Amino acid sequence: MKICIFGAGAIGGYLAAGLASVEGTEVSVIARGKHLEAIRTSGLTLIKDGAETTVQVKAALDPNEIGPVDVIFNALKAHQSWESAEYLRPLMHDDTAVVCCQNGVPWWYFHGLGGAHEGRRLDAVDRGNRQWDIIGPHRAIGCSVYPAAEISGPGVIRHVYGDKFALGEPDGSASPRIRMISELLEKAGFRAPVLEDIRSELWLKLWGNLCFNPISALTRGTLDVVASHPTSRATAKAMMLEAQTIAESLGASFRVDVERRINGAAKVGKHRTSMLQDLEAGKAMEIDALVTAVQEMGRITGHPTPTLDVVLGLVQQLGMSQGLYPTYPEENDTDTAGTDAAAA
Repeated sequence: MKICIFGAGAIGGYLAAGLASVEGTEVSVIARGKHLEAIRTSGLTLIKDGAETTVQVKAALDPNEIGPVDVIFNALKAHQSWESAEYLRPLMHDDTAVVCCQNGVPWWYFHGLGGAHEGRRLDAVDRGNRQWDIIGPHRAIGCSVYPAAEISGPGVIRHVYGDKFALGEPDGSASPRIRMISELLEKAGFRAPVLEDIRSELWLKLWGNLCFNPISALTRGTLDVVASHPTSRATAKAMMLEAQTIAESLGASFRVDVERRINGAAKVGKHRTSMLQDLEAGKAMEIDALVTAVQEMGRITGHPTPTLDVVLGLVQQLGMSQGLYPTYPEENDTDTAGTDAAAA
């Protein structure tokens, strides 16, 4: 079984280290810079529960050095995934499956959904249908990622918490390929349930990200403050209820209510959301997959999003003022951007 981790950052590296331990697998990674050099010379090291393990994997910047594989785990952020879609071509054969590990609304959302919106494209996360046309929605497997990890040094991944990668086919089937991938992840020490309704799982995670991330970026507040201060809490709740209406109109369901979800976020404590971290680090802000796509889905389904619209407009302005949004490059710059993103 040939597997490629496309984007061997924190989560990608965590996946690669686990999968490389499974007998009969040939694991490769796409990486760059000092991280790539370290993996090539010294292997990929995982620090978990106080133990340090080093595995040997094939590492490259150019996907052509890897060639076609059976399963690609795309571990890039959503905007990087769009930028680098062309670079997946050398990794794919006719039956290659692409496990999409991005946060937010996935580009393949309306594939396999059925109903009036079957096959609709989402411009917010797939401008020009790039991923739809190059990767193809038939290859996509949904994945909701729960672990947290970090790169503690070149070639070294430190696991923080969690081991669950929930999987789902867009059409809800328990296909042979998704069962195979689930079994592979389980052998690697992860939890990988196959869900009949992966979209509801994705919405549950997105539900908090679509409000807490932009509000925290705008206010510089940590999660406990955003979820407990009366004004920011009320704003977050309004955004979540707007999103819930959209999701439920498309057949998704929520296994917890909005108050419980916000209270759970407040209990996390002084956590800086990923969007706030990106803002402070001068990195591209992941606005479109978390917020803009929800607004677009509201327009598609005919459901207004007044609170989300205001917060989105403000965080977009913030991102633009810092040169961190829009994240999409100009068309004549995509080759360079794709090369960088693919190796992030």
